Amino acid sequence: MVAERVVPDRLVEYYLGNGPSLVWLLVVNATAFLVGVRYYVETMPAVGTFLWPLYGDSPTALALATLSLATLLPALGRVSPLDAPTNRPLAYLHTLSFVWLVKYGLWTVVALNLRPDLYVGFTLDSLWSYWGIILTHVLFVVEALLIARVGRTTRGALALALGLMLASDAFDYAFGYHPPIRYEPGATLAAATVALSVLSVAFAAREFAPLAEND
Repeated sequence: MVAERVVPDRLVEYYLGNGPSLVWLLVVNATAFLVGVRYYVETMPAVGTFLWPLYGDSPTALALATLSLATLLPALGRVSPLDAPTNRPLAYLHTLSFVWLVKYGLWTVVALNLRPDLYVGFTLDSLWSYWGIILTHVLFVVEALLIARVGRTTRGALALALGLMLASDAFDYAFGYHPPIRYEPGATLAAATVALSVLSVAFAAREFAPLAEND
């Protein structure tokens, strides 16, 4: 049984069932993805190409979200996004998008607030580095909740998401490829990151309806 929905139907219809709004979301996501990639590239250690999705955490979340939203384009004007077609590959895509968005949206809030003295200030750079970054990453969670309204999930998708999240945590903290921040992360941030991996998957299980047997 799915819990009571956080995002009302009217907002889902407006943002995901309305052509201009959906295209606007896609453009904003694509732009934010490019900004994120530039930030990670400038601070990136030697990371192999195929490991980029594990290193570029926020850009990966945005790339997955953009793909999830783009799957709604063929249904525009034909069916409500709440009744968009579903199948097993889409269930995996939407589940991974949700989990990545929620985890790294919340992770950023946690990471910055473990050492707010390094981020909070009144210069333009400080205002963006703290409030701007937090606001944009909180919006990750809002977008995840929208995706949960139009997607479905399966046990396999949830298990894959958890496995990938924990693999990303090991990559970040066991091998030293954590997201670029202004301090050296210790055990507290590492433990919080693992907890967020578990919580984001549990949240996905709560927010998504299960995929029907015949889909």
